Amino acid sequence: MKNNTSAIRILSVMFGFFIMGFVDIIGISTNYVKNDFSHLTDSMVNLISLSCFFWFLILSIPTGMLMNKIGRKKTVLISFAFHVLAMCLPLAAYDFTTVLIMFGLIGIGNTLLQVSLNPLVADVVNSDKLTGTLTLGQFVKAVSSFIGPILAASVVGSTLGWRMIFPIYAGLSLVAFIWLCFTPIEDKRSEKSNISIKNTLELFKDKYIVAFFIGILVLVGVDVGMNMTFPKLLMEKAGLSVEDAGMGNSVYFLSRTVGAFLGGILLMKSSESKFFIYSVWIALAGLILLCINANLWVTLACVAVFGLGYANLFSIIFSLALKRIPEKANEISALLIVGVSGGAILPPVLGVVTDAFKTQVSAIILIAAIWCYMLWLISIVRKTSK
Repeated sequence: MKNNTSAIRILSVMFGFFIMGFVDIIGISTNYVKNDFSHLTDSMVNLISLSCFFWFLILSIPTGMLMNKIGRKKTVLISFAFHVLAMCLPLAAYDFTTVLIMFGLIGIGNTLLQVSLNPLVADVVNSDKLTGTLTLGQFVKAVSSFIGPILAASVVGSTLGWRMIFPIYAGLSLVAFIWLCFTPIEDKRSEKSNISIKNTLELFKDKYIVAFFIGILVLVGVDVGMNMTFPKLLMEKAGLSVEDAGMGNSVYFLSRTVGAFLGGILLMKSSESKFFIYSVWIALAGLILLCINANLWVTLACVAVFGLGYANLFSIIFSLALKRIPEKANEISALLIVGVSGGAILPPVLGVVTDAFKTQVSAIILIAAIWCYMLWLISIVRKTSK
């Protein structure tokens, strides 16, 4: 009975990583929204990412403080509630303003979830199994991201069209809420918060932490930018419909899923710095090839190469930052999640660029140029890995 209870506790928490992956539907959603409201420019529709990822900048550190006061489990439950509320909005009304509000609520819920879910894992598994469980959680999130575009395309013929995905996501979020609510997990809390805005921002005095923080900004900005741009690139280069082009994102997420799985194995045997270097160059090769070819299958292969290179960089940077100042792990975790707001910064800029040059290739070129920061970060990774 004890083993069954332990398994239920772990599964209820791991299902949270599946909910966490719902935020990645933002990429294909922007393309469907632009198709539904033809008056929207790329600059306007890419504001969806700003409405979503802006909240990581505002709420990450306060969420860490909240988690210490009310406990990890309750914070995760609140995040699920925000996901349910957000996904129900398109059922009541469907216009661009509603879409912005919906993704704003998703952003709030996902911020709460990303800050609190990883620590909650530590409450349900032994310390010797924590790293493996967290890696499995990221794999579950990647599977969720991979399924999203496929699910959206499969419900296009339904009454609500592609928007049918939102009540499905609302139902799954509600299941996650009820499951975790009735799962017995000790809700740890701290009367005296060890996370504060001042203590967290003081980490910027360390140049290596600054470099890693910017690295997270770049990684998430590039990821969301690719997520939103790639389907439009396929429509431009190959004349695909929005439904077929959306499947291109599934190729991207599938390659990241495979990359995360392989990375979890390879990182057991190779150094973080070497793996980081190879990954950065592989991803850059994929971006460059995306800019210079016009063949559909080669384009899909290029985004797969980029996804493989990208897959483990976030976790490597996160790990190196935590090892840099282990006694301030809580503050570092909160600060790096603030970096997820990079998803709010780059996509609007990409929209302006594509509107100016009238081609999605210009957005890929800009993404490749910004990626060059990761080449510079290699030197920092080498120093901190010694």
